[in-house]
Amino acid sequence: MADREEINPLNVAGQFYIDLSCIDCDLCREIAPNTFTRDDEEGLSYVYKQPESIEEIALAMEALNSCPTETIGCD
Repeated sequence: MADREEINPLNVAGQFYIDLSCIDCDLCREIAPNTFTRDDEEGLSYVYKQPESIEEIALAMEALNSCPTETIGCD
């Protein structure tokens, strides 16, 4: 489960977030590229845009459920 105490500071405020346990597997960016992106400097993913449409929310949830390290959180 994602740890709100270890949140990546690059995440935009909102419901979805990624913590610092990201292993940069690229899965979330493949599933929901309109929500997640990569910080090339740190080699971690983060939420750069909170999902707005029903389709974007569904894709973000699919990414959350598919994350191998449970790094994605949703409040």
